[in-house]
Amino acid sequence: MSELQAPDTIFERIGGDAAVEAVVEIFYGKVLGDSELKDYFADTDIDRLKQHQARFVAMALGAARPYSGRSMGKAHAGLSITSDHFDLVVGHLAASLTEAGVDQETIAAIAGKLLPLKDDIVTA
Repeated sequence: MSELQAPDTIFERIGGDAAVEAVVEIFYGKVLGDSELKDYFADTDIDRLKQHQARFVAMALGAARPYSGRSMGKAHAGLSITSDHFDLVVGHLAASLTEAGVDQETIAAIAGKLLPLKDDIVTA
């Protein structure tokens, strides 16, 4: 990408891998500190989850490399995630993006990409 060419993906606009990894760190700090959500992660390897989440978010935002993880339905099957808990997670993600300096228009675009996943994630 030349200096004169504007970034054409959300992934590039927010700063690439370094920005995604920073947002994921902030995000899990918020999620794991939330008394309504932390129990979902009691038996989870958080470092591995952060790496996986960063790859997924990067792909969802336009990174060129493919995502090779499980589908959202399979990854969240049996967790009994409620609509309210899904909304809390989305709120924490938006707050994390804001804290990392991402503008509101980009946050809205990210939400637009992630909200359609709700039906695959909410099972309770």
